[in-house]
Amino acid sequence: MEFLLNPWPWYVSGPLIALIMALLLYFGKTFGMSSNLRTMCAISGAGKFSDFFKMDWRDNAWNLTVVLGAIIGGFIAVQFLSNDSGTHLNADTISELEAFGFSKPGTTLVPKELFNTDAIFSFKGLSLLIIGGMLVGFGTRYAGGCTSGHAITGLSSLQRPSLIAVIGFFIGGLVMANLIFPIIF
Repeated sequence: MEFLLNPWPWYVSGPLIALIMALLLYFGKTFGMSSNLRTMCAISGAGKFSDFFKMDWRDNAWNLTVVLGAIIGGFIAVQFLSNDSGTHLNADTISELEAFGFSKPGTTLVPKELFNTDAIFSFKGLSLLIIGGMLVGFGTRYAGGCTSGHAITGLSSLQRPSLIAVIGFFIGGLVMANLIFPIIF
């Protein structure tokens, strides 16, 4: 039971991801969450307003199982496989987060100061969600895919644009965490 309540070790999850990627490559399919959004927009008729969504969505409908799997898997993980252990953080990180106003950092998986209804529905929270969503959407479109598509599918098939995109994602994450986040909070 202990195995189910903790994150799966790399030697279990890594080969499972590799197996799924090998199957996708064998069948000529690609994986990525942003392609699901495009498919859902095409299904809902967005092609009437933008040429980007003019596509035969039936060719990509199989990928919607990824969305369904993420929803079902997330529910199962939270309801049945979580152990409320929190996150192990470096003492320096804890001190920095406390200086930003976070109480008891690391005791939960996500900080309540960012992920509760009061924080999300505040002006600051809504502004961050809207601006962040627009930036993620722009970046995904500009990079030709999302982090999961480039980092998993693109890198496993040795695509140079995916390598460049993943390097850009990491640089963006470092800039956000070390330069922008301290200004916002």
